[in-house]
Amino acid sequence: MSSYAENYLIGMDLGTTNIKAILMDENGNVLARASRENHLIFPGKSMVEQSPAEWWGNASEIFREITGAVDPEVIRRVRGISVSSQTVSMLPVDKEGNPLRNAMIWMDARSAKEMHYISLMLGHDHFVNIIGGQPDVAFLPNKILWYKMQETELFLKTYKILQASSYINYKLTGVMSSDMDQAVRTQCLDIHTMKWSKEIGDVIGVDLDKILPDLYQVTDIIGSVTKEAAAETGLMAGIPVVAGASDALTSVYATGLTRLGEACESSGTTSLVFVGASAPSACDVPVVTKPYSMPGVPYVFDAPISTSGASLKWYLDTLGQPEREKATALGKNVYDYINEVAHDVPAGCKGTMFFPYLLGERAPLWNSHARGMFIGMSMDTTREDMLRSVFEGTAYAIRHVLETVKASGGEADCLRITGGGSKSRTWSMIKASVLKKPVMVMDEKSGDVPFGDALIAGQAIGLYTDMSKTIENLISVKEVIQPNEAWAAVYDKLYPYYISMYQDLDKDLLRYRNTWIELSK
Repeated sequence: MSSYAENYLIGMDLGTTNIKAILMDENGNVLARASRENHLIFPGKSMVEQSPAEWWGNASEIFREITGAVDPEVIRRVRGISVSSQTVSMLPVDKEGNPLRNAMIWMDARSAKEMHYISLMLGHDHFVNIIGGQPDVAFLPNKILWYKMQETELFLKTYKILQASSYINYKLTGVMSSDMDQAVRTQCLDIHTMKWSKEIGDVIGVDLDKILPDLYQVTDIIGSVTKEAAAETGLMAGIPVVAGASDALTSVYATGLTRLGEACESSGTTSLVFVGASAPSACDVPVVTKPYSMPGVPYVFDAPISTSGASLKWYLDTLGQPEREKATALGKNVYDYINEVAHDVPAGCKGTMFFPYLLGERAPLWNSHARGMFIGMSMDTTREDMLRSVFEGTAYAIRHVLETVKASGGEADCLRITGGGSKSRTWSMIKASVLKKPVMVMDEKSGDVPFGDALIAGQAIGLYTDMSKTIENLISVKEVIQPNEAWAAVYDKLYPYYISMYQDLDKDLLRYRNTWIELSK
């Protein structure tokens, strides 16, 4: 006779490149998992969108796959669902919840002019004080202004603007919502009142209280699975659905950050870097804190790096055909192969340095005109040198974040790492050596963002009353990687040039970028 746990939970994460979910029991045992690929749409220069129909189609398929993989009794015992997502997105819907256009995602940079206008009208320092961080083209006020001015007819039909996870939650429950974590990250929220900002709304000529959804705390239950959603997904009608959070906050849960002195990285297309903090930071520092509410760790410094894993993918897509062919000939996964190749290149890559600013950079630069660069190449530079320099450049970017955090009052003595990038032992060795700190690689279950979603669902329904203790019981470290002393000595001497060369070139990069834009018209 089969035995069942009393409680089961579903966690789902709608990321930039894929959407994935797990079904687990209350003890953290994963019974089923599934994923689907999300595709990027590039309708024009600096424009990056995704299809909400694909989001929901993928989510429905995933729900059907994981529910079909277990006994019906398990599905009857699912007590909660929590969905996280990439952030920030702009998805306008009408009153019936129908999308009016594709979602403009965080990578979309078409509204840079609008961002500068808002900052000018409010005054940069006052804008920073309202939103609690540095303005950037990735966020929502400028995207809403662009939409209002450029697609006026659609804007006039818009009832609400949703985030990616909010749309999945709406399809599950019929409730339009915004979790407080993503609301803070939109830069439409006044962090002093924790309400949608009237001042920002006035500048862009939009009533944010009307066009943005009602606010819910991360662990609030916003509704339950409807009969219609149950028919589409294989879920039971009536399962509570939680407001949820960004993939950023959820990844902190998933990596098990429970004490001050720890940093964690969710390493994927982007890198999300977090450092525990005992008090909130000032608003005008390059890396600011967000609420975390873990016992002993009330805040985390929150630093998104735009193109870490994306830099490796760019290399493979543009320069990496020989590596792909060699990996195929050897019967190896291409990422496993390039990790082997990069490991054998001497630290410093014979003077070649890579700057991973292929989409500008968020933390700690907040500079949308920064651009990727290879610097220091010579006639004896090899493909292998260039490849390893991509690994090293992204590690330098993490060190830049951690040193900026230190200057702002936080510090870390180790880095807990999760996500797809954690599978690269070479990359983790380079990070440990660049940072001069041990890297703690989480086990596959613990580090998975949907695992963090499931923890949030369990907290919301009252299953996990002591989250710190729950995380200690359920999350484990697979391997601790110490710095390579010889590599660390090289990186310590080269890292200052990573900082100074960017600073020396920054103004020229802006002028060069503007000139190129004019020439390309």
